[in-house]
Amino acid sequence: MNKPAPIGRRWMTLFTLAWLVIWMAQLTPLQLLLPLQLDSQTSEDGDRWIHSVVVSGVILGIGGLVAVIAGPLAGAASDRTDGSRFPGWLGGRRRIWAFGGVWGMVVFLVLTGLAHKPWLVALCWIGVSVAVAVASAAFTAMIPDQLAPDQRGAASASIGSSQALGIVLGVGIVVALGLDVFPGYLVLAGLVAVIGTWAALALPDPPAPKNELASPGTELLDTRRWASLRDRDFCWMLAGRLVGNIGNALGTSLLLFFLLYGLNQDKADAENNLLLLIVVYTVFVVGSSIIFGMISDRSGHRRALTAIAALIQSLAGIAIVIHTSYEVTMIAAAFMGIGYGAFMTVGLAFATDLLPNAKDHGRDLGIVNVSAALGQLIGPMVGAGLVAAAGGFWLVFIGASALSILGAVMTLGARERKPEPEPVHLA
Repeated sequence: MNKPAPIGRRWMTLFTLAWLVIWMAQLTPLQLLLPLQLDSQTSEDGDRWIHSVVVSGVILGIGGLVAVIAGPLAGAASDRTDGSRFPGWLGGRRRIWAFGGVWGMVVFLVLTGLAHKPWLVALCWIGVSVAVAVASAAFTAMIPDQLAPDQRGAASASIGSSQALGIVLGVGIVVALGLDVFPGYLVLAGLVAVIGTWAALALPDPPAPKNELASPGTELLDTRRWASLRDRDFCWMLAGRLVGNIGNALGTSLLLFFLLYGLNQDKADAENNLLLLIVVYTVFVVGSSIIFGMISDRSGHRRALTAIAALIQSLAGIAIVIHTSYEVTMIAAAFMGIGYGAFMTVGLAFATDLLPNAKDHGRDLGIVNVSAALGQLIGPMVGAGLVAAAGGFWLVFIGASALSILGAVMTLGARERKPEPEPVHLA
């Protein structure tokens, strides 16, 4: 049994670029474009801004629920894709799904920008969410396909850091260029089309050995194929990842509304200050992702690091509740960045350590991705309900802290174990 050969800088660069545009496509609309788009379509004078928050949260939540189905299904389908039936440029089993997800994002981002009614926005955003889930499942499955266990923390760090950088670049481009909603969607679609296509086609995708391809129609009858969902440690890890991500989303996804209606800033100031908050958040996410990813690779102790990261994240909401001001919100963004960067990076590496079956890496990591994405998309829906209940934002930040702490406790329920080294498959 030999470890897979180490990957080089080119692989990591392309992998990071792929995730950069995935996060831009998902999080720039979530943070800026969708709130502005829906606020203009639904808000009026007085307390109607709460209606805008609720509509935005519901739409994002619906997209997340659909992604729950799409991600694992796409991962399972890629596990069973026989690349020998396709032209060589389409790769083995992951590339065709990565390429399809990228272009699904392109199409539905444009359609979302054109949508002029909330229900149309909802339908188009569902399309974006499905495409993001498909692409995410395919790219993430490349980690256990091609990387040795001691390189998975670095790959996970690239996902976490590109998430934060994707928010900054996406929101920064829209704000710096003074783009309206539809041009903002067009710019995102163009970046995804160019960079996403390049990454999908240029990343290696070796054909899977025949013994790792399940026979179509047999997997539902084989209970061993669903070992991950009956694995105690895998399920505790998933639960902690989901809850921790909901906590993060509560603390970040309604920031524009918080600046507008919680701190009573005007629209121009709120957009500029949102960008500053995201920059602070990003700096700490990137630094935390790299540092904690390296520590987890060298130490191999991922469970405790993931739990500690969630506890650091919980400090952000506590700080804002104690003293609600823009200055404290900046400090909270730093705490949130440190915690979330480490939580996502080490948590994903921890998940790859718990994968039970090589034949189901794509499906199982699709489930892991969905647990994170679902948390980010359910969070705004939960947050909208809390805003409506409290008539303000204090309950949102209390909820963000409480769920972050709960995510840490759930993660500790998963026992740590070392992954089995996998053989090198020679062509």
